[in-house]
Amino acid sequence: MTTDRRLPFVLEARDPGGSARAGTFATRRDRVETPVFMPVATFAALRNQLTRNVEQVGFPVLLANTYHLLLRPGPEVFQAIGGIHRFMHWSRSVLTDSGGFQLFSLAEKCRIGTEEARFQSYIDGREIRLSPETSIATQKAIGSDIMMALDHCVSARTEESLCGQAVERTARWAERSLAARGDSDQALMGIVQGGCSPRLRKTSAAQITSLPFDGYAIGGLAVGESEEQRKDITALTAGLLPEDCPRYLMGVGTPLDLLEAVHRGMDMFDCIIPGALGQQGTAFTSRGRLHLRRSVYRMSGLPLDEACSCPTCRHYSRAYLHHLIKSGEFLGASLVGFHNLTFYYDLMRRMREQILLGGFTSFHRRQQEELKRTDEENPPRPPMPRLRRQAMELGEYEIVQARDGSHRIRHKPSGEWMHSVNDPQVEARALYAEQADLGMRSAEPGRTDLVIWDVGLGAATNAMATLMKWKEVRGGAAPGVRLKLISFEKDLDSLRLSLRHNSLFPHLRHGAPAAVLREGCWLSSALGCEWVLRQGDFQCEMETADPPDCIFYDPFSFQTDPALWSLPVLEQVFRRARGPDTCLFTYSAATRVRSVLLAAGFFVAAGCPTGPKSETTIAACSPGTPGRPLALLGRDWLARFERSHTRSALGRSPEEAEEIVRRVRGHAQFQPLRTACGPDGPAIAPASHP
Repeated sequence: MTTDRRLPFVLEARDPGGSARAGTFATRRDRVETPVFMPVATFAALRNQLTRNVEQVGFPVLLANTYHLLLRPGPEVFQAIGGIHRFMHWSRSVLTDSGGFQLFSLAEKCRIGTEEARFQSYIDGREIRLSPETSIATQKAIGSDIMMALDHCVSARTEESLCGQAVERTARWAERSLAARGDSDQALMGIVQGGCSPRLRKTSAAQITSLPFDGYAIGGLAVGESEEQRKDITALTAGLLPEDCPRYLMGVGTPLDLLEAVHRGMDMFDCIIPGALGQQGTAFTSRGRLHLRRSVYRMSGLPLDEACSCPTCRHYSRAYLHHLIKSGEFLGASLVGFHNLTFYYDLMRRMREQILLGGFTSFHRRQQEELKRTDEENPPRPPMPRLRRQAMELGEYEIVQARDGSHRIRHKPSGEWMHSVNDPQVEARALYAEQADLGMRSAEPGRTDLVIWDVGLGAATNAMATLMKWKEVRGGAAPGVRLKLISFEKDLDSLRLSLRHNSLFPHLRHGAPAAVLREGCWLSSALGCEWVLRQGDFQCEMETADPPDCIFYDPFSFQTDPALWSLPVLEQVFRRARGPDTCLFTYSAATRVRSVLLAAGFFVAAGCPTGPKSETTIAACSPGTPGRPLALLGRDWLARFERSHTRSALGRSPEEAEEIVRRVRGHAQFQPLRTACGPDGPAIAPASHP
C-alpha cells in the first residue's frame, strides 16, 4: 500500500484461479469496497432515480461528467452552492469524468489540437475550449472526490497511426493534469489509451503509470471493438497497472461485461445501461434479461425477479410493469431502473464475496451462462393475453385490436399473433422489403428477373410491403428486369378474414391480394411484376417453384410450427437457392433457429432490429460480397452456443441434434480462411467476423 496517495488502496484477496481481486480504497469522504459499480449521474442527476434511493441500496460512488456540467450549470454555480454534493443532495463520493470521451462522441463538433480541444456548445453554439487545465479547474469547482486526467479517446476502428497520436497526446495531457491539480486533496486518476493495439496499450500504460496518479483507468473501450477484443485488451492492460492502486474500466457495463472485467483484474466500473435499458423496459434478473414490452407479461402476476428483494420486486407484478412501460409512464422507467441498479449492486457484492472466499472461478463459470440468458430463449408461459377483441373469426384465426389501435391476426390454437409486438406494416417493410435491397439487386448487370419467396403469406403484409418497395425502386431497375413474388401458404383463412375486413388493414386496400386469393396470381405490366400463390405443403411446393434470390421466412415460431424450422426443410431451402447471393431473412434471433440455419449450410448474420428486438437474422448462401457485407456471427456467438442449454433440443431426435452441433462446430463461418461451398460453387469465408 502506498500511503501518500489520495486513494490509499488495500488488496484484501485475489482469486487463486485468475486475476479477480477484492480490496478497499478510501476517498476523502468514505471507504469503498471493490469491485464497485458507480451509477452514472451525467448531469448531476441519476436517470429516473432519487439520489437517496440509490444511496439506500448501498452505492458508495456516483459518476458525473465534467464536459456537460461545464456547459450547464457551469463551474460558477458549483462554487456558489458549495460543490456537487450539496447541489445534488448526495453525501457519499463522486467521480467526475474529464470530458475526454466527448472527443470521441462529439467528434463532428470538435477540433483537437496539441494544447486543447475546441467544441461548439450544443446548448447555445458558443465555442468551448477544453484543456487539461480547464478540465481540472472545472472538476475542482464541482468538488468531486475523484477526478480524471484529460485524455484523447478514439474509436476502436481508428487506424493505428492516428491512435498513436492520441496516445502521445494523452500522455502530455496527463502530465499537465497532474500539474493543474496542485495541492488539492481531490484524488486524480490517469487513463491508459491505445485502442485495440497491444503495442500502443503497452506504450500508454508505461507512460501513464510512470506518473504519480492515485489510481489508473483503462479508457477507449466499448467504442466499436468486438467482445473478444475488449476482453483481450482489458486483460493485457490490467496486467500492466500497479497492484497497489485501484483500477478503473471506463464506460463498460453489461452485467456480463462486469463479470469478465473483474475476472481480468479490474476494480471500478460505470455505465448508463441499468437506467437506459430500464427506461426501455428491459430488466436484468437472476433468470436472464426480461423485455417487459412483450405481451406475454400482460397477465403475469409474478414479481420481476423472485430472487430479488428490492421494492420493485416486493410490491409490483410483471403485468403492472408491462402496463407502465407500454403506456410510457415515468414510473415504469423508475421502477425497472431501480431494480436494475439493485441487480448491479448485488452482482458486485456477490463477486466480492466469492473472491474473498476463494470461489470466484466457479462463480464466474456459472454466471457466464446465467447472464447471457434472455426471455426469448427461455419464454415465460403466463396465461395468453386477451386484448380487446372484435367479434371476427374464421377457422383457426381471429382479428384482435392492439392498444395502439392497429389490428392483428391471431392464431387461436397457439395464441401467436402475426407481427405480435410491432406495427405489421412497419416491421414488414424494415425486416423484409428494405433488407432485401431490391434496388441494388435489380440493377445488377445481366439480371432479367428477381425471384422472392414469401414463406408464410398470412395476411399478405410482407407481400404488399414488397410490392410497394418494388414500385419505389422500379425506376432504378435495369430495363426488362421483372419481379416474381411467390407466396407459400397452407391455410388461406387468415388472408380471407383480413380481406373481409380490409378497412382494418390498410395494406389490403389494393386489388392485388384479392386477385391472388381468387385466381392464384396477379400481374402488373406497369410495375413489371408477377405475384403467384403456391398453396399447400411448403416442402412439396418449393421443389417446383422458381429458385429464389431472396427468401422472406415468416412462418409461426418453432414452438407452433416446428417442421418449418427443422433441419431437413432448411437444407432443402438451401439447395433450392438460386445462387451464392441468395439471402434468407427472418424475424427470429433464437440460438436454436440460427443453429439449424448454420447446419443447413447457410452463413448466418445479425439482421436489423425491429421493435424491442435488438437483432433479427440473415442467412446467406455465401459469406457476403464487397457490395453486400454481412455482420456474420463470430466466435463469441459460437462460444455462447457451446454453453447453451438448448443444444439437446435442436433436432427431432438426439442423433439429429448431435449432427447439428457437429455441423455448427465445423462450419466455415467459424473457421478462418477455410473454403465453403454455396449452391453454385466455392466462396471463401472471411478471416475475421464481427
